[in-house]
Amino acid sequence: MSGEIRKKDAQYIAGTYKRFPVEIASGHGSVAVDTDGKEYIDLGSGIAVTSFGMADPVWQAAVTEQIGKVQHTSNLYYTGPCASLAEQLCLRTGMKKVFFSNSGAEANECAIKAARKYAAEKKGPEHFTIVTLKNSFHGRTLTTLSATGQEHYHELYRPLTPGFAHVTAGDIDELKRVCLDTKAAGILVECVQGEGGVVPLDPGYVKAAAEFAHENDILFMVDEVQTGNGRTGQLYAYMNFGVVPDVVSTAKGLGGGLPIGATLLGEKVENIFTYGDHGSTFGGNPVACAAALSVLNRIDDDLLAEVRRKSEFLFKTFTGAPGVESVSGLGLMIGIKTVKPAGEVVTAAMEKGVLALTAKDKVRLLPALNIPDELLKKAAEVLLSVMAE
Repeated sequence: MSGEIRKKDAQYIAGTYKRFPVEIASGHGSVAVDTDGKEYIDLGSGIAVTSFGMADPVWQAAVTEQIGKVQHTSNLYYTGPCASLAEQLCLRTGMKKVFFSNSGAEANECAIKAARKYAAEKKGPEHFTIVTLKNSFHGRTLTTLSATGQEHYHELYRPLTPGFAHVTAGDIDELKRVCLDTKAAGILVECVQGEGGVVPLDPGYVKAAAEFAHENDILFMVDEVQTGNGRTGQLYAYMNFGVVPDVVSTAKGLGGGLPIGATLLGEKVENIFTYGDHGSTFGGNPVACAAALSVLNRIDDDLLAEVRRKSEFLFKTFTGAPGVESVSGLGLMIGIKTVKPAGEVVTAAMEKGVLALTAKDKVRLLPALNIPDELLKKAAEVLLSVMAE
């Protein structure tokens, strides 16, 4: 890569990222190309963002067409892509209303605000606590860091936003006790804890949590920022668990590469926000919504079946392989615990032309939903070789 680019990055960009020594210059589908012309099979998809890969022609056409019409209007006016995307999200999920923002953290902030406003109106202002799970990750704003159940993320930013409690995933008795003791407004969970190590929740626990929430008029909210939009083999991960949330937050793969967040509001809270209660300058941006429509319209039953089939291939390939201790995840959201440190595996794979990620002590795979079988197999072979070395 260009030493000049690395120099500029170090001089002018806040040092919050530990970048790999690769400058991505272009790409096509699940193949990324660096400035030296070297090709890489991409198993990260921008951390579950480029749902149909790089330079996807359908996505490009939708974005280009909308840019040629109007790129932004503000929410003082109506736009077709915003209304159409909201309609599709509601029709596909059974939710009633949508609030658009620009990121997963913002989508979760909106969910938190919805829960607190609902509880204050229904039960009183003392009902404001949001209960989340230990090992969770809900964003990097001060409030969504407070919601995140990992102490590491809290250390530098105290005092945190008050009104959050974290409980052990799988312990339904603790969840019930803490919710009642704290007068909880909402329960917020990830059905698969992505940043926490790609750890799926127990289906029985998810169902029991949802039932308890409904029985006690506590909002049951699901964070689908990373798990949503086909990633787990269903449109949204909660659909694998047989529950119906009151609120769903999503982002990442919805926009296919442009920033968009969405908070889906169920029947209980469909009218919780009224004029002036919430807002976002760029939320519902017509270009981002056109991009998201091009993604959502292609996540059909056939594609979801392909995601599940490819997931089965990866689980079979890596389970019990030399250098592999365990495999976890759901759909094309997979964590591999390796004998060697995960970072070493990822670096070695990158040198051999495969881009993978880490999550805690695991190698994390988040390929494009439509990654071709031959590329997936080739990348898996590279990973197997470096894991076994």
